Amino acid sequence: MSQDLTGVAAWAVRVMEALGGPGAALVVALENVFPPIPSEVVLPLAGFTASQGTFTVLGAILWTTAGSVAGALLLYGLGRWFGARRVRAVAARIPLVDARDIDRAEEWFQRHGRSAVFFGRMLPVVRSAISVPAGAEAMPVVPFTLLTLAGSGIWNGVFVVAGYLLGENWSAVSPYAEVLQWVVVAALVALVVWFVVVRLRRRRSHGGIVDG
Repeated sequence: MSQDLTGVAAWAVRVMEALGGPGAALVVALENVFPPIPSEVVLPLAGFTASQGTFTVLGAILWTTAGSVAGALLLYGLGRWFGARRVRAVAARIPLVDARDIDRAEEWFQRHGRSAVFFGRMLPVVRSAISVPAGAEAMPVVPFTLLTLAGSGIWNGVFVVAGYLLGENWSAVSPYAEVLQWVVVAALVALVVWFVVVRLRRRRSHGGIVDG
């Protein structure tokens, strides 16, 4: 099966064919840590591999979700080790960012962190990144793990089942996931632009008051 594929897809199938379910978990764990490995390719491929009898579709969902949780916990641990204090120190050196911005971000995560972790697991780009602030803000590991498990299970299940049902046409899933990814990226860019514009206007306003 893998001889007709190239690049990441071929590598992922070879790993899953060689190792079975644990191979699917390994590939997805790496996808969490290294976002350039796209889940919209890996997960339908896991479903496709299941359709070929390498493992069951339920096994594919369980193993890929286990891989998602493992990768998320690795990034969570990195954020926990890095800590909020170091995040604040690094952020303080970024132009247009001040301590109040960090305080507001911390307060927001404390209020909405659980929702962010759960829904973040179903959003491209955000899916991997959300684990780092969860660790940095010392979110309890048990709720983090359970929310990651739930969110990842939904996301993985949709794409694995789609790949299983589509069989050799598994790649038809990718364009839809790509559209979703670009929507998320556009939203994030818009938020960054809005933040920069507001910050510049605030600084200009303060400067005008001082000059007057």
